[in-house]
Amino acid sequence: MDFSWSTEQTARYEETVRRTADAFPADRPRRAAGRADWLALGRIGALGACLPAEHGGGGLGALDTARVIEAVGRTCHDTGLVFAASAHLFACAVPIAEFGSAELKKRFLPELASGRMIAGNAMTEPESGSDVSRLRVTATEAPGGFVLNGEKSFVSNGPAADVLVTYATSDPDSGHLGQTAFVVPADARGVLRSEPFEKMGLSSCLAGTVTFRDCFVPADQVLGAEGMGATIFQTSMGWERACLFAGYLGLMDRLIEECVGFARERRQFGRRLAEFQAVSHRVVDMKLRLESARLLLYRACWEMDRGGRATLPVALSKLAVSEGAVESALDAVRILGGRGYRSESGIEAALRDAVPSVLFSGTSEIQKELAAKELGL
Repeated sequence: MDFSWSTEQTARYEETVRRTADAFPADRPRRAAGRADWLALGRIGALGACLPAEHGGGGLGALDTARVIEAVGRTCHDTGLVFAASAHLFACAVPIAEFGSAELKKRFLPELASGRMIAGNAMTEPESGSDVSRLRVTATEAPGGFVLNGEKSFVSNGPAADVLVTYATSDPDSGHLGQTAFVVPADARGVLRSEPFEKMGLSSCLAGTVTFRDCFVPADQVLGAEGMGATIFQTSMGWERACLFAGYLGLMDRLIEECVGFARERRQFGRRLAEFQAVSHRVVDMKLRLESARLLLYRACWEMDRGGRATLPVALSKLAVSEGAVESALDAVRILGGRGYRSESGIEAALRDAVPSVLFSGTSEIQKELAAKELGL
């Protein structure tokens, strides 16, 4: 691995930071992303970094894409917005780019990369969170396509989406080989969407249920081929578990910067807060978590770019980043004390936004299971 960034990579990072700061200033109110926000994300490159250039994307590999998302996460104080953009890209646009037909790519990718369309990932079900082999949503073959029936219980971007990438059981006797992936316009007949959930964090990313009631999906909107759903989902999860979590690296980086600035200026008992070992060591712990997680994430992306088997490095990376983000956000609240607890600081929001990172894209326990299997246990 080469630990230096090229001139082009450095310039791309700095330009992304600048454009993100211009589009999403620190005092921007936290709110559900509007169309103008999605278009701004598209101009920044956050919605198409790894998509093919011929379809409006940046054509970047996993490592360069992660660096873009990290820059957005460091500069945009609304982590829910960063998460919404990343879920749109990695869980929805990437499967279309890698497994969609030429027509699907032409129809959807330019719209998704630009932000003119919003995508929602309709995978999770009440009885099937991390177990993708037991989906209750069914896909019954019909003349010219399939009919979908069932409910997806937690769809990020779902209430705002223009298009959904979803998975259903097309052959109940074949386990994970009986799952099929589909691209479904959100306004298709038989697609019913709930109002957005109230949730702990990531408030800018609207989430809700999606119900399919005799929803006909033409055969040309199948991703890959019938029975490839599990493979397609795991491919998208590789991108999501690696590159999406680069946004949390950016968040952790920003928290350290804010804590260092506060500790230098704040005085207690006639001394700067930074002079108290209990405070300075806590900041060092935050830095150690960041740099350790960053190295793991960059290595996972490097392995993906080489075409290697990245299951273990991706699992370790996701585990380190998510657990580290929660611990560091909690440390930041403690360092800033009452100011960190108040909503106006944005620090308490960082903690709330960090907590779900240990749940989505496979819980921390699932990552440990994946790592254990890779180790032969």
